[in-house]
Amino acid sequence: MRFVHTADWQLGMTRHFLDEGSQPRFDEARLDAVRAIGVLAAEQDCEFVVVCGDVFESNYIDRKVVGHALEAMAAIPAVDFYLLPGNHDPLDAASVFRSEGFTGRRPHNVKVLENSEPIAVGDGLELVGAPWISKHPSTDLVNAACSALKPSGAMRVVVGHGQLDSRSPDSLNPSLIVRRRLEERIASGDIHYVALGDRHSTTDEGDSGRIWYAGAPEPTDYDEVDPGHVLVVDLEADSVAVARHRVGRWHFERRQWSVTTDGDLDEIEAWLDSLDDKKRQIVKLGLEGQISLAQKVRLDAMLAHHAGLMGAFEVWERRTDLVVVPDEVDIETLDLSGFAHDALRELRDQAAAKDEPSAVAAQDAVALMHRLHQTDGVDR
Repeated sequence: MRFVHTADWQLGMTRHFLDEGSQPRFDEARLDAVRAIGVLAAEQDCEFVVVCGDVFESNYIDRKVVGHALEAMAAIPAVDFYLLPGNHDPLDAASVFRSEGFTGRRPHNVKVLENSEPIAVGDGLELVGAPWISKHPSTDLVNAACSALKPSGAMRVVVGHGQLDSRSPDSLNPSLIVRRRLEERIASGDIHYVALGDRHSTTDEGDSGRIWYAGAPEPTDYDEVDPGHVLVVDLEADSVAVARHRVGRWHFERRQWSVTTDGDLDEIEAWLDSLDDKKRQIVKLGLEGQISLAQKVRLDAMLAHHAGLMGAFEVWERRTDLVVVPDEVDIETLDLSGFAHDALRELRDQAAAKDEPSAVAAQDAVALMHRLHQTDGVDR
């Protein structure tokens, strides 16, 4: 039996750093990923697709998001999509899966795993869902679903969502999925593959090769490790083969730079120039060091240029500590005299004293003098 394992579509997700031009592209990319998953499933002769939780960003998303999602899945009618409610879209009283926008337009090939009753999905294979019915479950839903199983001659794919205990620092969380129990059930032949969602990085868990996180098909944050994949699973009772397929197109890049010389600025510019498909790049930069006024002018122009090309551009506030101190060339270029010349030198010394409370104010004052001088030069 061959099928697609995916999770964490989070359709309807918004990001504060995306502007009004980038957010629609981000939204459409997530729908494009759904379409690509359907096409991949058809091309690979897969029997079905399992979506292991967080299909939608929440239960309160725009009705249009639901309609577009259903339309994307309906476009491949020969492929069935099995959707599992997760922590973002639990099967509670306000569930999007029970809304009129979903139930009234749901195509025949889209099914919701509403409970843990085994569902036959082909000759000799069953799906066992572990849906979230609230945002704060008080038990290990996946192993609870397995515990309720009766003996069967069918192969079983367990569809779950949540953190494995082997990855969580919070050992007291009652909803953690106990990996050891799953491995015991795999070893005994009670279950044959565990398809998980929640972790956005594609991950093979344990030693059996039968417990996987698919990861998010489009990235959502900087901390994810190689997201943008779905899994094509070839499953037999005595063997399994899992292949990654990339469908994601957006990228999150976060870099820390130490800046003191023109050569450092050259490296930053070369790296920014090297990024492909910039309108789908989300970049966060942290900058540390000490630079001159002329270097700061160059840096600002460089960052402004590339920010206009990117999907989003952020300054990594917690990792940014850039001191601007005019050097002798800056002072000579400004061509000040008398009181203004003496004041600039005094401000330069204060700006260089990083640990002094007045340093930031002095840096701002130096930058203001530079801007006023440039404006005065233009006016003349």
